Amino acid sequence: MIITPYLLRHENIAHIEGGNLYIGDRRAYPFKEEFVRCSTIEEVALALQQMVTQGGGPLEVALAAMRLVRIQIREGRALPALSTFRSAAETLSTARPTNTTMKRTLSRLLAPYRTLDDAMDLIEEDVAALLDEWDAIYHQMGRSGSTLLSDGSRVLTTCFGEHTLLYTLAYAREAGKAVTLYVNETRPYLQGSRLTAPSAHEMGIEVTIIGDGMGANLMREGMIDMYMSACDVLCMDGTVVNKVGTRSNAIAACYHNLPYYAYAISPDPSKDDSSALVMEERDPQEMKECLGQATTIDGVGAYYPAFDIIEADLVTGLVTPKGILKPAEIKEHFA
Repeated sequence: MIITPYLLRHENIAHIEGGNLYIGDRRAYPFKEEFVRCSTIEEVALALQQMVTQGGGPLEVALAAMRLVRIQIREGRALPALSTFRSAAETLSTARPTNTTMKRTLSRLLAPYRTLDDAMDLIEEDVAALLDEWDAIYHQMGRSGSTLLSDGSRVLTTCFGEHTLLYTLAYAREAGKAVTLYVNETRPYLQGSRLTAPSAHEMGIEVTIIGDGMGANLMREGMIDMYMSACDVLCMDGTVVNKVGTRSNAIAACYHNLPYYAYAISPDPSKDDSSALVMEERDPQEMKECLGQATTIDGVGAYYPAFDIIEADLVTGLVTPKGILKPAEIKEHFA
């Protein structure tokens, strides 16, 4: 039986209590298990911008926020109109512009509703159904990904691959395969050190933290067999977008003849290639500190592009709900 770690349990990602939305604060984890309280959609959007949660977290937070809108309308705290739901969806979708999964999922959720009554009557049930659907997909992709691993596999990852990567390792372990995960710290927020490593450890997976620039050397020393990562956006031509730092490891894997697999639930049909992407650049100040501590002096410049573009020819395969596909096969299977 696969045990979902603390960070990925629905109630710890986001839950509603007392008419407010509580978002699990991944900035504090694993040292503290805290939640950020949001009473308005604007506060939810700000929390997303401030990296209270990231990766797949914003999607689940956005779905919970639609439930919050229903409560606000029912309690007279928001305009009783279908447009209130649509406006909330737009506000949330623009909070983190590069990853379009949240926007596409909210559009899918709201599309069938023709009246306010439709939304008020159906949204609770529909959100629950979407969460169940995503849970099933996560496990399906984890099982599929586990077939790529052998007994003794040593996997390098970047940032926080969430359910799909962790379930891959867990299903491989369940099948009797001993696997080791190497994870970059992932500066400046240290998602690798604070999120991936503790979650893998909680699941009984052997995990080792390395610095962000160490991956290529470990490959050279024969310590890595495979590179795997999440995929924040997948273009129709197989181009992958993921946390900055992913591309350098993908290039190193290619140079050392090691496979690189990315996990993608679905490509964005509006992104034929990387030219259509909106790449988020975050406040440079975030690069000048770590866990609230300054790492350099005032007056020094900084630059923080939040995501990398990884060309399709660097990607060995994509773990999807439709199987493990080559980048060139994405259009065929997701047209």
